[in-house]
Amino acid sequence: MGSLPRVSVVSGARRAVPAAPLTTHLARLASSDTTALLCADETYAVCISYAELSARTNALARALATRARPTGANRDGDFVVAVCMQPTHNTVMALLATWKAGAAYVPMEPSFPQQRINHILADSQPALVVYDDRCNPSMFKPSGVPSVSFEELALEASGLSADTLQQQELLADSRADSIAIVLYTSGSTGVPKGVRLPYSAICNRLWWQFHTFPFSDTESVCVWKTALTFVDSVCEIWGPLLHGRSLLILSRETTRDPQKLVKVLADNQVQRLVLVPTLLRSILMYLSLNRSERPLQNLKLWVCSGETLSKELAAQFFQYFGDHSGYKLANFYGSTEVMGDVTFHVLENAGQVEMYNTIPIGSPLDNCAVYLLDEEMNPAREDEVGEVWVAGANLASGYVGAQGQDKFQDNPHAKNADFKRLYRTGDFGTLHKGVILYAGRTDSQIKIRGHRVDLQEVERAVAAVSGVEKAVVLCYGLATGNPEILAFVTIEPSAKLAAHHIEGALKSALTNYMLPQVIVIESIPLLVNGKVDRQALLKMYENTNNNDDSEIPLDIDYTGVECEDKEKATVLFSTIGEVLGRAARGALSVRAGFFELGGNSLNSIYTITRLRDRGYYIVHYSANPTKWSDDNVRVAENRWMQVAKISDFLEAVNLGEVLSKLSSSPDCQSDGSAPKFIAEPMRDEHKQDVIDMIVSSFYEKAELEQFLRSEIEPRDYAHCISACWPALLRARLSVLLRDDSGSPVAVALNFDARDEPEIELSGGLAKIMAFLEFVEGSVRDSVLPEGKGTILHSFMMATAERLSARDNVAAIRGLEQATMRVARDKRFLGVFTTNTSPLTQQLGSDVLGFQTLLDYQINQYVDSNGDRIFGDAPDSMRAIVCWKTVE
Repeated sequence: MGSLPRVSVVSGARRAVPAAPLTTHLARLASSDTTALLCADETYAVCISYAELSARTNALARALATRARPTGANRDGDFVVAVCMQPTHNTVMALLATWKAGAAYVPMEPSFPQQRINHILADSQPALVVYDDRCNPSMFKPSGVPSVSFEELALEASGLSADTLQQQELLADSRADSIAIVLYTSGSTGVPKGVRLPYSAICNRLWWQFHTFPFSDTESVCVWKTALTFVDSVCEIWGPLLHGRSLLILSRETTRDPQKLVKVLADNQVQRLVLVPTLLRSILMYLSLNRSERPLQNLKLWVCSGETLSKELAAQFFQYFGDHSGYKLANFYGSTEVMGDVTFHVLENAGQVEMYNTIPIGSPLDNCAVYLLDEEMNPAREDEVGEVWVAGANLASGYVGAQGQDKFQDNPHAKNADFKRLYRTGDFGTLHKGVILYAGRTDSQIKIRGHRVDLQEVERAVAAVSGVEKAVVLCYGLATGNPEILAFVTIEPSAKLAAHHIEGALKSALTNYMLPQVIVIESIPLLVNGKVDRQALLKMYENTNNNDDSEIPLDIDYTGVECEDKEKATVLFSTIGEVLGRAARGALSVRAGFFELGGNSLNSIYTITRLRDRGYYIVHYSANPTKWSDDNVRVAENRWMQVAKISDFLEAVNLGEVLSKLSSSPDCQSDGSAPKFIAEPMRDEHKQDVIDMIVSSFYEKAELEQFLRSEIEPRDYAHCISACWPALLRARLSVLLRDDSGSPVAVALNFDARDEPEIELSGGLAKIMAFLEFVEGSVRDSVLPEGKGTILHSFMMATAERLSARDNVAAIRGLEQATMRVARDKRFLGVFTTNTSPLTQQLGSDVLGFQTLLDYQINQYVDSNGDRIFGDAPDSMRAIVCWKTVE
């Protein structure tokens, strides 16, 4: 008799939890002299005991309630207080005072864009906003919500009693099911929704933590480093305080600097840390610089959440810390709607990393259940993919204003009242060997070269093409980091339509990065329930176009190729076919343009490299070539030739023009002439030209800016340049290029890396500069020479918008040569820079001779607010921190 198949429903242990407002649990520590809060920077150090914390927050709660009471509750019946403060001891007191007053807190960041602040205040309808001195109070005026600075509130509280609060003084009577926190998170619609978290959910999450990962007797200090707007901050702050530990509040500057962070953790003998995998990678990279030192011997529990934990990173962790030293690496999975975490998996040695194809997201927490359901809401069988739904004590009470009702539904499988509600996570998972493995997202949005693409939008456009009977649009290769959009179509019987006709028609309806590869098929395969068999379509494509580039059938048209050029045309077309692979759009011929075929700047460099490996070169010398005078001149001219190869390829109208410049001899000459630029020191009269070039190069074209476009305006760059302009002129390290008509065409802004000015920026540009400092800081301060006058930092290069692709590459080369001359003349040891453009990265490594110090995956970056501001970037998008020694 066979066993019944196991269905994918997993429950955590059932355990009693003393659910109550956290102020009730904290009351037992109200008279303790133990240190509760530690906060320090270069200018001050604060140490607050539990007794002082209790007394001060009692008085603050009275003042806060007096201020908030006239406004009243919001449309959900919740009293809400918005707290817009940087992380300090005052922030914790504002939060606790809010709870004591009978309200919930909704955190905001002073750095939030005005539009987001307006939305949160209009949606959550708080009774009051409490802000610190980092905020401009005018940012709250459009909402009409009353606001008060923390300093003013504290002054009002100083004249009030610190005794226990009386019921009549509270805004509302808090219970276990009362809302404690409202956290705003962007949903699939892109509109932030407020998640209403009750005390009961927070207590369940915390008491599971206390039971599963108990505090040791020697664990006296814990850290709060996560942004208040991120759900992980809830457990970071209140977990230690509920257990009488001291909470060390870290600044954003400390958190983003691995060297400073490691020192703080080591000095305070911190034993547990919650962090995103990106930060773990940075810390491991820093620790690996000096393996003889072992500063984090006490930090035994490392908890990763917020991003996917890769097997490669987990293996690095155990490679550094060892297998049998008591170190634990935990992988937590969840979202704000389920109190941050709903499943967990713990690794204790390297062998466990290899037990599964991916690091499991694990098993449910206490009093929680995970259901992997199919489209009909039936549980999937073990090892079958199902959509992840969550039930149990960690669930939020819903969204502000009863939005997103489809996300919270009745549970048709509930056998216990505690699991009567389900939350739809939007993820896929599989149950394998008793643990849950993450299997991707359910929505139709993907990332293509840094752009978010909705496959449904593409599908609608394909279906609208005249003659298309039915269309199914899918993504192939997402897991490998090389995604391709595929449109499977059937054609109406009366229509005479080929794939390239459809692709041509789509160019007027979709942007370039959204254009799919069209595949015409006879019929759409269906499942037994009548739905499209998407896996069958992808398997069909995979079988027809396997991963061996050499076997991809190429559509090549040799019309127009002279007999004597047939051999090199064969090499050119086959090389391009290999580089573009399945992405090639249309036939390869002398009339086809490389970019029209699906190429890009980076692919052009790959093509040139492969051609060179096969003995063919795209050459471009001047009509009167310079005679070789010595080896140094020959090297310099050879490098110019390599630049010319790239620019000529970029500028070629079609492959016929490329073919005319293709030669088996690298010393072949052509009639063209190299662009000539004159370099000179940057002067004050160049300011407007510099600003114009910076705006056109960065605001319009730069890789990082595209993800923060709504937070950046052209005038932000003008402000940035103006703020550092006096320092740039004093440094006398920046250079400007003029063309033969005397017009400025390019600029390199350079500083001494150890003597850069501090400038105040805001919005998206501030975030970009913080990211660049993040990737450059640990390398600069741990690997490169110390002291002033050693490192020339090339922090911005820009070219004029009117330059052709060929001249643009040549100008970059000219700037690099001029910057190296400045570095040599000023006796710097080398030039330090960061490239985010694939083109300049390839130029830097293959042509200009820069050494890569750090290759960082941009979408892994988490800013000081806990946001992945470049989360939409593809895995292939990198920041390359590099160095070139002055010869």
